[in-house]
Amino acid sequence: MKAALDIPNRDARRLWLAANGLSGAPAGPVDVPGMIAALGLLQLDTIRNVTRAHNHILWSRNHRYREGMLWPHLASRALFEHFTHDASLLPVSLLPLWQVQFRRLGARAARGAWYQSGLTRAEIEAIRARIEQEGPLSTQAFETRTDSRAMWARPPHKKVLDQLWYAGDLATAHRQNFVKFYDLGARIFPPHDPLPEDRALIRLADDALDRLGVATPGEVQRFWGVASAPETRAWAERAETVPVRVQAADGSWRAALAHPSIETRLGTAPEPPGRLRILNPFDPAIRDRARLERLFGFDYRNEMFVPADQRRWGYYVYPLLDRDSFVGRMEIKGNRAAGTIEVTGFWPEPASRWGAGRIARLDAELRRFAALAGADTVIWTAPRPDARP
Repeated sequence: MKAALDIPNRDARRLWLAANGLSGAPAGPVDVPGMIAALGLLQLDTIRNVTRAHNHILWSRNHRYREGMLWPHLASRALFEHFTHDASLLPVSLLPLWQVQFRRLGARAARGAWYQSGLTRAEIEAIRARIEQEGPLSTQAFETRTDSRAMWARPPHKKVLDQLWYAGDLATAHRQNFVKFYDLGARIFPPHDPLPEDRALIRLADDALDRLGVATPGEVQRFWGVASAPETRAWAERAETVPVRVQAADGSWRAALAHPSIETRLGTAPEPPGRLRILNPFDPAIRDRARLERLFGFDYRNEMFVPADQRRWGYYVYPLLDRDSFVGRMEIKGNRAAGTIEVTGFWPEPASRWGAGRIARLDAELRRFAALAGADTVIWTAPRPDARP
């Protein structure tokens, strides 16, 4: 049996940042489909704090990206929208593999109490028939209402649309002001030859490891959110991988699997650039919080849906990445009408040093981030960091 390859923590960080497109200068031609294909998926989110998460994630990889550049690629069918761990945009090349997700989520939605609409079969067919006859429609085109006052309650027609969307019978035709318009999947998805389920699951796991570089089977499983744990373990037993041991931020070592090209990647992955980045809470580099803490020693939790008096930090808090270290976090609010972004909270990491150079890098990134949202002024209502030698 081949001895495991040891990957020191600094190398593991370098590999992970390179895999997430955070090692090069964020410049050059803006290739939206290419960025998403490299990441595997782009999570969508409704909250527009400074800018919506999907815009921020792409901008972090290329500062020439601007709001509005994303959606034409959905309309042109270079991308399609579906569900991974959340609603996401995916490269259209994944469609032959994605039939397994359509089947599984469609069946789960059909039998789940949360998705039971209460409508008759005839009423459900009438909703689909309207879309077939009239073309893309949003939920606003239908008028059924819910009796529930729960925060996440949805009207019956929305549940039907979601069930059909999960199953791939309906698809996202386009979004307008972030509102989803549904059309028949047969009219939206380009022609493709679906792979059998067993082959699709193998390919999805292979593709996950390709994008992760180094991972445990659990991390491979969580990447797409399609396969079960037993299916992923079975893949790991047969897959062509390299056994490795990865050093964590605390100095401990953990066994993992690496892509067959790991030694090449170790030799070619660049050192992180000397710049500070404001990352989005939904950025793929930090999505797996356990992996984040293990590699970088950074304890981050999303507290948007935590009651205000129970939050440790704040509502919408951005991690701060300087080279290969997370050096703090900050809460920022945007005011587009006033043309400002406001720093309402700043928490440096205990071990981080905030000298004049790091503060200057933060100020520069704040100005660039403000420009993405059409703002020209950065306001601090939280205490600014003091330069320390």
